[in-house]
Amino acid sequence: MKRDRIIYYIATGLLTLLMIFSVSQYFFNHETIKEAFTSFGYPTYLIYPYGIIKLIGILVLWLPGLRSLKEWAYSGFFFAFILAFFAHYMISDGEQMGALVAIILLLVSYIFYRRINK
Repeated sequence: MKRDRIIYYIATGLLTLLMIFSVSQYFFNHETIKEAFTSFGYPTYLIYPYGIIKLIGILVLWLPGLRSLKEWAYSGFFFAFILAFFAHYMISDGEQMGALVAIILLLVSYIFYRRINK
């Protein structure tokens, strides 16, 4: 049980660091992110709301309780990472590895979240 908690906290911590890095790029390196969104064909007005939603999702993962909100956060992150992976893959910019790492960390975090909260 202790091992499961350690794995959960490590995976969730690494996922949090990855998301904070991503969100910081949205807010502090806006021009580069704007170019990336344009190359994906996404509207650039989504950059700030998407960054805020990512922060809220991470906050929900760390707050105690909120079981159904956590399920929604995990689900939202899963779809966001899958779409990010394929968006990067389809334009062949070689940046899909970040999304793949995020998917793996998310799955490990979710599996061990479920194990420690049976």
